[in-house]
Amino acid sequence: MSDPYFTFDYDTFIALFPAYSDEDIYPEATLSAYWTSAVNYISDDNYGYVNGDARQYAINLMTAHLVYIAGLIAIGQVPGLMQNATIDKVTVGLTPPPLKNQWQWWLSASPYGQQLLALLQVNSVGGGYIGGSAPLAGFSGGPWNIPGPWTFF
Repeated sequence: MSDPYFTFDYDTFIALFPAYSDEDIYPEATLSAYWTSAVNYISDDNYGYVNGDARQYAINLMTAHLVYIAGLIAIGQVPGLMQNATIDKVTVGLTPPPLKNQWQWWLSASPYGQQLLALLQVNSVGGGYIGGSAPLAGFSGGPWNIPGPWTFF
């Protein structure tokens, strides 16, 4: 296992997310623990479409998202699910996630997750193009041994 490229920087995190600057409520050790959880979602290795400062920012956004969701849960809120509730005879109406998948719905539960989703979508858009003749453009490489030139985005 290689050493992580990025590590938690408390001062940078607080500068980016001043809502978490109260050290009595959000001690550095707690935020560092959330950072450790965040790298389970977004790798701290510097590779792929999101790299450099953008990857550092993405991990910080994921950390802020996890802290935000934990705060909602701590005060007894279910993030974004409840549509209505009745106290007598206990009725709860839940809204199904309005997005394409659970990942997008979960990230949309906080302003930080929404920013992260936008960052990931902007930086991972594209696809690959396999050069050569037009009839071969729809095939990917692999066992077909399609001659180059190869261009990947």
